[in-house]
Amino acid sequence: METARPAPSNFGSLAKTVTKILRLRRAATGSGGGGGVGVASDKYKPIMEKLKLSGNLTEYSTMLSEPHKDEDGKQQQEHSQKLSSKDKEAMESLLANLFASISAIKAAYAQLQVAQSPYDPDSIQSADKSVVSELKHLSVLKQCYLKNQLQSHAPPASQSALEAQIQEHRSLLRTYQITTKKLEAEIQLKDSEILSLQAELLSSEKQNRALDARLHPGRSLAALDDLHLSGLNPTHFLTALRYAVKSIRSFVQLMVREMESAGWDLDAAAGSIQPDVLRRKPRHRIFAFESFVCQKMFSDFHRRDFNLSSSADRSAWDQRRFFKEFTDLQFVSLKQAFDGKGQKSALGKFLRAKYLALVHPKMEASFFGDLDQRALVSSGRGFPESAFFAGFAEMARRVWLLHCLFFSFGPEEEGSIFQARRGTRFSEVYMESIAEDDDDDDDTAGVRPPAVGFTVVPGFRVGKTLIQCKVYLSSRVGGRS
Repeated sequence: METARPAPSNFGSLAKTVTKILRLRRAATGSGGGGGVGVASDKYKPIMEKLKLSGNLTEYSTMLSEPHKDEDGKQQQEHSQKLSSKDKEAMESLLANLFASISAIKAAYAQLQVAQSPYDPDSIQSADKSVVSELKHLSVLKQCYLKNQLQSHAPPASQSALEAQIQEHRSLLRTYQITTKKLEAEIQLKDSEILSLQAELLSSEKQNRALDARLHPGRSLAALDDLHLSGLNPTHFLTALRYAVKSIRSFVQLMVREMESAGWDLDAAAGSIQPDVLRRKPRHRIFAFESFVCQKMFSDFHRRDFNLSSSADRSAWDQRRFFKEFTDLQFVSLKQAFDGKGQKSALGKFLRAKYLALVHPKMEASFFGDLDQRALVSSGRGFPESAFFAGFAEMARRVWLLHCLFFSFGPEEEGSIFQARRGTRFSEVYMESIAEDDDDDDDTAGVRPPAVGFTVVPGFRVGKTLIQCKVYLSSRVGGRS
């Protein structure tokens, strides 16, 4: 005969649970009013709410077997806080790993881009493996999130939130380093392109100057291109002097045309400059105007600062600084001279000072009908856009360059400037006649030896080289020994 098996141990607990539920219902019904339908008291509300939400009887027994500390809701609140804290830690870990993987993918992609040019197959393969690995890691994180396995066990290749943040920062730093290297390479490429374009520009400018020299002989300083201080000699100074003298003659011709247009008496104007010298020789009056312009332009040429208060610091310059200024300003334009800074500003101030000294207000008013051009120059706001001022500015620029080259010679080749006095006996060593001395058709013609009537262009001495001054000879002036 079979022995009766004992009932399962959980059957009794189930019966107790049902009994407690019935008691709770009766207690709820009894506490109600006369309507017969009761409402559970406040202390049982948390338990009832959990019962409504749960469909598992084992949970009932668990909740109902707990002590009645949940009467004030403290234990349940602690339990929910524990659960939320675990959820929060799991979510922080998930997000940290997610961002770490994304940063690693970005770094690998940056490496992949840099490895394309120049082509680096090893770096490309390494970046590709890194991208695939991180994509797999992201897939694992996704599956763990969907299956709600974040708290039960850690997903493969996962890290704590702090470790993942550290890894994310490392990946970001790596991305920045790769981007920096890429930008540095691009900068080097741009620098090389700039150097190449600058070389092409210099070559084009040199060709343009050569063409300009062929089209307009004497108007370009192309002969002084590629000049170095170590190879500087008096021949270069003589070349620059010839350029300056040609620009002076061009400006004088322009000035004479303005005089004729304004109705000037050219003989009277030339006679006021050099009286009793150019009588009955109208074709030689141009030399008097050239002499006047040269006297104004070469005044204080022997001083390093050109006797300009704005250029007082030039008194302490050495030959290297003067030569550097010569090379820097050799191709400067008129606008750059007036609007520039430093050396260009010094040239602009020189142009203003010489224009105000050379062009008298009455002369300018007769030429242009007003003094607007003079006011614009003296104010320093700009420069007049007229052919007359452009001719003057080119002349002044070449005199300034000649002055820079003059002081570019060392102390052993220290130079000087000189001119012949009126009435001085002509000397072929120091002087050069600018025009032949025509007979005056008087009784004294040919009796007196020719003497210096006036100096047109001053002479220079550079080291042991002597450059003759250009003089106008006249037999009407008594000679001096």
